Amino acid sequence: MSSNRVNKPVLQRTVPKVEQPDEDSDDDKPLASRLPSNAGPKSGGDVSEDSEDEKPLAARFSKVAGSGNPKIASSSKGLTSDTNGQQSLGKRPLDNSNQTSSALKKAKPSNVSASAIVRREIKTDDNTPLAQRLKMGESSKGKSSAKSVFKKSPASVKKDIKKMKGKGKLKKNMKNSQFSKIMKVPPGSGGGKKWTTLEHNGVIFPPPYKPHGVKMLYNGKPIDLTPEQEEVATMFAVMKDTDYAAKPTFIDNFFTDWRKVLGKNHIIKNFELCDFTPIYEWHLREKERKKQMTTEEKKTLREDKLKQEEKYMWAVVDGVKEKVGNFRVEPPGLFRGRGEHPKMGKLKRRILPSDITINIGKGAPVPECPIPGESWKEVKHDNTVTWLAFWNDPINPKDFKYVFLAASSSLKGQSDKEKYEKSRKLKGHIQRIRENYTKDFKNKDVTRRQIAVATYLIDKLALRAGNEKDDDEADTVGCCTLKVDNVTCMPPNQIQFDFLGKDSIRYFNTVEVEELVYKAIEGFRAGKKPGQDLFDKIDTSRLNAHLKDLMPGLTAKVFRTYNASITLDGILHEETEDGTVLEKIAVYQRANKEVAIICNHQRSVSKSHESQMTRMNEKIDELKSQMEELKADLNKAKKGKPLGYDSEGKPKRNLAPEAIQKKVATLEGKIEKMEMDKRIKEDLKTVALGTSKINYLDPRITVAWCKRHEVPIEKIFNKSLLAKFVWAMDVDPEFRF
Repeated sequence: MSSNRVNKPVLQRTVPKVEQPDEDSDDDKPLASRLPSNAGPKSGGDVSEDSEDEKPLAARFSKVAGSGNPKIASSSKGLTSDTNGQQSLGKRPLDNSNQTSSALKKAKPSNVSASAIVRREIKTDDNTPLAQRLKMGESSKGKSSAKSVFKKSPASVKKDIKKMKGKGKLKKNMKNSQFSKIMKVPPGSGGGKKWTTLEHNGVIFPPPYKPHGVKMLYNGKPIDLTPEQEEVATMFAVMKDTDYAAKPTFIDNFFTDWRKVLGKNHIIKNFELCDFTPIYEWHLREKERKKQMTTEEKKTLREDKLKQEEKYMWAVVDGVKEKVGNFRVEPPGLFRGRGEHPKMGKLKRRILPSDITINIGKGAPVPECPIPGESWKEVKHDNTVTWLAFWNDPINPKDFKYVFLAASSSLKGQSDKEKYEKSRKLKGHIQRIRENYTKDFKNKDVTRRQIAVATYLIDKLALRAGNEKDDDEADTVGCCTLKVDNVTCMPPNQIQFDFLGKDSIRYFNTVEVEELVYKAIEGFRAGKKPGQDLFDKIDTSRLNAHLKDLMPGLTAKVFRTYNASITLDGILHEETEDGTVLEKIAVYQRANKEVAIICNHQRSVSKSHESQMTRMNEKIDELKSQMEELKADLNKAKKGKPLGYDSEGKPKRNLAPEAIQKKVATLEGKIEKMEMDKRIKEDLKTVALGTSKINYLDPRITVAWCKRHEVPIEKIFNKSLLAKFVWAMDVDPEFRF
């Protein structure tokens, strides 16, 4: 290990009990985040490795401990060749004319017996860099218990919602900006040819609803429902045991939409008189029936499903067969959303062919409409985009649902590589950008000063830019939409942030900032009331325009990707030493955790966590008991004594001391692995590693590290990530971000 290594803080943080999906779903993303990148080839700049700007974000930041209760408890998810060169393994060649190939060898476990020493030092003197003295805040673990969904009346539901609105949790005022608001505009030209020929078979629709005929109760009496009415009632009934079914907003939205299906003259008027139990019990019986199916019956069902879907699973792009991603149209259901979404519980209507626009090559056969009597809304031939089909989201009509090629496709691989190369390019600009915004901390122009501070926060804290929200959207916050009450100034120069970020994940963090930043934020808060904008002179459009002036294509997400990737790269480079594969994987997991904390990727503690830990402890105790017995046998064998009897009273087979010693070594390895697994499981119980691995960490960092240290890549990437990042597998072992 280098003697010049950067000291790292021990990141200790208690995160709120909130859920976040491991993977970003396209269902709730803004359009702009779902469209492929159109960035052209870029060249990364070189910066001295000794520069402070080159150091991982985690090396520059530690967190300042704080405490507080969550405001809302939620439940839920340009191209350049690198200096060493590599060649893509994708089906369609990536643009790497100057690169050479180096095959990825399956790494072998190391035979080195020495333990990897993973140290994490903490500086306590006054000369420690500012960013290294920050600590993560501690949040409440409290979680309210779910109430019976059938006992909640619409009146009480509305009362609860009014209370929440009164606290300013569901709505906020819109800014009057001279800049156009970022809109989720309909698909248009992608601005550059992506393919020459394109063929596919469209999308597959869910089967029509089959009525079960089980009657729900209203005021204690069975009620007849039409198939359409029964379908919506069943959607709610099967969610009885979920957290959603106890949420006032969910219940109110469901009942409002169901009443529209029931009609004005229907007998059902009050939710509190509804009893969905008979339908719920039918649902449980159906689940049990499916569990009792024979292996042969299940196999037949799988084969039938595969036959129906096979033709939709593939597209042919420029003569190359590529896998299609999400080719299934989502069935109707009740909208859940992420976090405390104000539309949760609303009815997602059935999508029809007349809602769907198809994109296909000129001269290629238009996909056959699978529903008799229906036709596609429109057929396009746009080779500047990579989507195969789209339709308006039934809940948020401004949003669009897309069908893209799978993550493993060469087009997606090209887009991913461009994204990471753009972040690598930031490496050559970051010092100038930081000098630029630092200079503007003292600018007399308030707008310039706000842009400088916002850029500083996006860079140093990896905050999202933040878009204004409509009244019917989840009230989450980003950098530009911070309110005065989201930020507390704590002399002499600490700032406490407390807000709900993407997916209603609470961001609670106290950080030590530069003196000029502290004074600027104090000034931005002066004379304003809670609920008013901290950055009242700028919005996301203005900030993004400024970022693009600093570097073409620069956005807040590029900053997040850069800081996440360079943090992982730096920690892995500094902390990985000779040792076992297990010890090296533990280093990787800790590095991944630091990135997840930086990006605020949290999750709630699994309900089964405690029971899993108990089982692991019991297994470890059992293995240790076996170890004691083996060591006793070893002592007897060395003295030439009989080994005695086993637990069943049978005489043990006499073994040579060498054979018993071999068993001891094997058992020691098992115990070591299980204890390490237990530590990692406990350490990562509130952190979601998957999101950063999928979206923010350049996969070449991981692949190169695995090659250098002989760690099998399968130990880090699962099958889907191996397919998604096939383009990164030829990276040179000496690659550095």
